[in-house]
Amino acid sequence: MRKPGGYSMRVFPPLLFLACAASLVTADEIPPAPSLTIERATSEITVDGVLDERAWADAGMLDLRWEWFPGERAVPPVRTDCLLTYDNDNFYVAFRAYDPEPEKIRAHLMDRDAISTFVLDDHVLLLLDTFNDQRRAFQFRVNPLGVQMDGILSAVDGIEDFSWDVIWKSAGRITDEGYIVEIALPFNQLRFKPGESVQTWGIEAGRSYPRNVRHRIAAHPVDRNENCQLCQFNKISGFEGLKPGLNLEIAPTLTAARTDTRVSFPTGPIRTGDEDVEAGLSVRWGATPNITLNGTINPDFSQVEADTAQLMVNERFALFFPEQRPFFLEGFDTFSTRLSAVFTRTVADPEWGFKLTGKQGKNTFGLFAANDRVNNLLFPANETTSSTSIRDDVLGGVLRYRRDIGESSTIGLLYTGREGTDYENHVVGVDASLVINSKNDLTIQYLRSDTRYPDAVATAEVQPPGSFSGDMFIVDWNRVTRDMILSLEYQENGRNFRADSGFIRRADWNRALGVFRRNIWGEPENWYSQLQYGAFASRAENDDGQLTDDLLEVFGSFRGPLQSFVEVEAYRERTRSGGVLFENIDSVFVYAELQPSGSVMVSGSTHIGETVDHANTRPAEQVRINLGTELRLGRRFNPRINHTFQELDVAGGTLFTVNLTQLRMVYQFNVRMFARAIFQYQDLE
Repeated sequence: MRKPGGYSMRVFPPLLFLACAASLVTADEIPPAPSLTIERATSEITVDGVLDERAWADAGMLDLRWEWFPGERAVPPVRTDCLLTYDNDNFYVAFRAYDPEPEKIRAHLMDRDAISTFVLDDHVLLLLDTFNDQRRAFQFRVNPLGVQMDGILSAVDGIEDFSWDVIWKSAGRITDEGYIVEIALPFNQLRFKPGESVQTWGIEAGRSYPRNVRHRIAAHPVDRNENCQLCQFNKISGFEGLKPGLNLEIAPTLTAARTDTRVSFPTGPIRTGDEDVEAGLSVRWGATPNITLNGTINPDFSQVEADTAQLMVNERFALFFPEQRPFFLEGFDTFSTRLSAVFTRTVADPEWGFKLTGKQGKNTFGLFAANDRVNNLLFPANETTSSTSIRDDVLGGVLRYRRDIGESSTIGLLYTGREGTDYENHVVGVDASLVINSKNDLTIQYLRSDTRYPDAVATAEVQPPGSFSGDMFIVDWNRVTRDMILSLEYQENGRNFRADSGFIRRADWNRALGVFRRNIWGEPENWYSQLQYGAFASRAENDDGQLTDDLLEVFGSFRGPLQSFVEVEAYRERTRSGGVLFENIDSVFVYAELQPSGSVMVSGSTHIGETVDHANTRPAEQVRINLGTELRLGRRFNPRINHTFQELDVAGGTLFTVNLTQLRMVYQFNVRMFARAIFQYQDLE
């Protein structure tokens, strides 16, 4: 759904962008996606970016001859061939990406899955719907130097998740004619239907060609009036006699850490902390081609990048920080639902954990359990979120089941539970994702919780004593066509609903909202590629029927030359804070980004206007500015700096000024080794 301040990428991923970029041509005028039967490799293949083996001369080929953005099924500005074959162990894919000006190819060394940086480069991509059920696809992207990015595209949940990782090979090489990418995907890293008979998979082979605009190219035509990307994939058949073999990964770890503390800031002496050394072990076993078991003892999180700092001044509700730990990211889409009932960052310091995920026929299932040394708790309310941490062991678990129905719909069950000393929280629920037709879908989810906090915690955090129960419910309808998106949603968060294994920031909150967005698509001679405008409206009340929030927003945006994007949003809202209803709060938000070359990306935003000083329950004026620059200096060095400034003025003067600066520098020695430094500094006055 549309949210103030921009579109959430988890809600409007490239999947939805693709669906709304539809064509005026009727469906029966769109040619069918070509199908291909692929044969076994006629020779051994070495993944080195040189296609000199006989197997590539004999391989099947898909021609990437449709551009879907900015052109609508237009002839692409460059030619691309995709070659496909396989052997007993691997699915092999190669791209010949021709370029009339190879000196302009944008290619840099970077860390794997560095999403925001990777998508600025030239690259090729492959999506595999291995179950051919049009619900989920594995995604693999490679740039001209062989840098990898992989993820999962879930049509059911509307998410594109690049936290999913598997082990595969890739190599890239820039040539006088463009570049070549060679890929080997081990079958023991993929999930697919078991058995030795002929299999049929859905496949999308694509290319991103960024110059003045970013050209998106595919091997199949796209009906952009069809709200299903996976339904339009090419089909490949073959893979007889697949035997994935043993798929076992063992990762022992040894982690050492020490924290030194300055006794008094800023001139006091530094007190040396104690060393903390821990050994750990993580195991991943692909029991079958479509069932995976993960286990961990004292998991090592040292390889996880530090969270991007966020300003926490004048914020009423808990801030969201995405999960980055590899163990918890395995099978993420299995546990995902429309409501955030599962959020693994509630597990802070686990002694052990295990996870089982898989799919059998039409049934998808997941089981997760962990024993945590810390019990982190959020206490949602209508006007604020409070939190606490209890240094006490807590045992938590999640059970998820989902059943495919029809061509693209699902129904599901969810259970989450956490238990500790004098504490328990259990949530059960049902959900359905229903594809009504090619333009309309409906999502419904209901959850019920039963909770009991320790008496001391309940008293300190003003929570109900003893055991209590609550409900949460959402219904969400979307209509997506070429020129329009229309969404309606109703959500109820009961006063006593708690999801301690999830991330629910507000309770006692019942909201209805609607979104309208209009798309205008540019022709080759236009100065723009896409124009958008629309409106967002919402109204929320508490369980007593008292107005707590309403918002009216109008917005407009354009995409144009130099990969530019500009969006302007104007708000008028009412909100209740500290028991007082503040009315006619007007503000404006502006965001802009520009990529003048393959080495420079700049962006900036500002949010100015009226707001509320929530700590003191009074009107205020705010200025918030964010500026960012990302540079690629040569092929190896990537510095990125971001600065946020915020000021809040009230009657009598300035209440606070805060500056937050973040500098991230990465030097890439090769595709597998890098040095990274992150600096974060906040100054609050």
